[in-house]
Amino acid sequence: MTLLGAVGLPAVSASGAAAAGGTLYVDNATYAHCTDGGTGTQSAPFCTVGAAAAAVQPGQTVEIAAAEYRDTALSLTRSGTTEAPITFRSKSGGVRLVGGPGNQDNTITVKGADHLRFENLAVVSTMRSAVVVDGGHDVSFTNVAVWGSGVRITNSSDKVTWARSEYKYGWGPAVQVDGGSTGTILTTNVFRNVSAGGLTGIVVKDAPNTVVVANTVEPVCSAGIVLDGTSSGAVVENNVVTESRDRCADPAAATGLTIGASATVGTKADYNLVDPSGSGGAAYNWSGATYQSQQAFTTATGQGTHDFVESTNWARGPFAPVDHRIDSADENAPGMLPTDISGASAVDDPLTANIGTGSGIRDRGAAERTDVGSTFTPAGPTRLLDTRAAIGVPVAQAVPAGGTVDLQLEGVAGIPASGVAAVTMNVTVTDPQQDGHLTVYPSGTSAPDSSSLNWSAGRTIANQVTVPVRNGKVSFYNVSGGTAHLIADLAGYYSDNPKGSLFHAQGPTRLLDTRAPIGVPVAQAVPAWGTIDLPATGVAGVPVSGVTAVTMNVTVADPQADGHLTVYPHGDAAPSSSNLNWTAGRTIPNLVTVPVKDGKVSFYNASGGAVQLVADLAGYYATEGKVTYRPAGPVRILDTRQITQWPEWPWETRPKGTVPAWGTQDIPINVSPSVAAVTLNVTVTEPGAEGHLTVYPHGDVAPNASNLNFLPGESIANQVVVPVKDGKVSLYNASGAPLHLVVDEFGAESY
Repeated sequence: MTLLGAVGLPAVSASGAAAAGGTLYVDNATYAHCTDGGTGTQSAPFCTVGAAAAAVQPGQTVEIAAAEYRDTALSLTRSGTTEAPITFRSKSGGVRLVGGPGNQDNTITVKGADHLRFENLAVVSTMRSAVVVDGGHDVSFTNVAVWGSGVRITNSSDKVTWARSEYKYGWGPAVQVDGGSTGTILTTNVFRNVSAGGLTGIVVKDAPNTVVVANTVEPVCSAGIVLDGTSSGAVVENNVVTESRDRCADPAAATGLTIGASATVGTKADYNLVDPSGSGGAAYNWSGATYQSQQAFTTATGQGTHDFVESTNWARGPFAPVDHRIDSADENAPGMLPTDISGASAVDDPLTANIGTGSGIRDRGAAERTDVGSTFTPAGPTRLLDTRAAIGVPVAQAVPAGGTVDLQLEGVAGIPASGVAAVTMNVTVTDPQQDGHLTVYPSGTSAPDSSSLNWSAGRTIANQVTVPVRNGKVSFYNVSGGTAHLIADLAGYYSDNPKGSLFHAQGPTRLLDTRAPIGVPVAQAVPAWGTIDLPATGVAGVPVSGVTAVTMNVTVADPQADGHLTVYPHGDAAPSSSNLNWTAGRTIPNLVTVPVKDGKVSFYNASGGAVQLVADLAGYYATEGKVTYRPAGPVRILDTRQITQWPEWPWETRPKGTVPAWGTQDIPINVSPSVAAVTLNVTVTEPGAEGHLTVYPHGDVAPNASNLNFLPGESIANQVVVPVKDGKVSLYNASGAPLHLVVDEFGAESY
């Protein structure tokens, strides 16, 4: 039995809050020393819930310890008051109440009692109803899971609320409201597989003014929601009804929403999502007439204007249609709770238009989709950290050997004060005293076994890093035996901003090569202190408009003097930041994410000598798209120097061994088709010859592009953003000797 987490009660009356009145305890564990002859203290609790129910007074709470209580047939006749209701609850769940002797009785019966609350319980009954409210008033059930027989509210009961509860694997109906009961609220529940015996999910008969909102109903070859008899004045909104996935022998019995003739009076049915595609039944039956489509239903009845009759079985992926559950509910419907069945607040999915009322971001059904990923906001380049100048740190000093710097990011340089998931920075190590590497990771966690930059003593080296943010910070760990200075320039951040930019993996495709010429009018090196402007929209599959930033692998080749390169938005003044640092004659690459302005980006050669520039497109950010970013790790997914077990493919391992000359290494990334691209930090180490590495989608031909350029014997890293194909990416060793590869995953762009 799976119980949902503890959540608060919905407001069902002006005096719904429990009053102070003391607590009675129930605990049948051996060590609890329980007795039904006592007073239910914490040191000497009752053994049974029935004993507590016989003693409880208005305003008191019966606290039930996690355990199974068998042969339970509770008949509750004691009432609380408006100001002092009686509460039966488990503080943390884990309570299972199993029906009475021989299961011939209802497990819980509220008989003519008023002002009662039930929270965080599981109720099982195989013969009679699990829960019966018989003539009760102001009774609420929150987070009460039911197995077996269902729930019945009857005999003129009034103001009964059944909320945030789950019913599954029974023979239903899940909930039946009848006998002149009024003002019942059924909200934010999941009723799954409730009709194996051919009965319906929710039946309301001769029960006026019933509210059925935000429920997820999944019957098997039977009706989902039924209002019959004199059940007038009802509200049926924001429900998701999914009929059987299999064709039914009697499709007529498998109707999503049925409202009888007398029940149509004053009833509102709207904002529901009905999926009858599996069963073959009708979506609606209104006053005896059936309708297969929303349009026909609305035209004939005036109801369901905002309904959808569509499949609810969409899996994420590049070709998935709109999921009509998302951001589409009527937030103002009566009985709507502030959070979903698990207590989660509504989240604005940036991939789905907001078409609901109120905030527009409430989902239909009982559960909110909260795993919506993050969107990107291009920014900068802006300096966030410079240990030489006391930027981002209290004093100007090098990071000591084995030292760590924690950098505050939220609330700095235009980054929001909260809701930031990850940040993209160009990180530079300068003046390192000994060989080593840098690890950039979420603050407050242990430094992982991964590297973001590798250096040799005295060399200045840069790399773009996209790292998850925790507690508003990221950390930098100097894994070397000597001091080093650190510089970090902001390129953008990922956050919960629904209006942020969305990534489109593209390429790798060559946008610029001053040797060719590609992207420039003539083939010539960029002169000392020279600038070139590169068109970044309307080329290589990048749209003409709506583009906010591009991600490119930029390579400096044949530099005539030491220097650095700054890539920045076209039309701005070149900022005091760098993307690549080089020594004369050395070819060096780096991944660069830069805002696009006027459809262009600019490159500034901050050196006293000419350089050749090459830029390969990895993707672009735009105002429209289909994927969002999920930061992760960093986590090591490959190290050819040792046996590697891939986290996403735990049944596969890769034996240690070098990647051969002109050889290819395939890496499983994720078995899910929802992953469109992955962000990796790729390190080449111990190469036997000069060459370059190309990272590209699995199954494609290796393109004429490079991600890393290396010399014999050195270790060098670069961030790579690459499309995922067949759940894998490929790495091509374009050199005449074997080498080792180390790959760390930092996140993925997913549908």
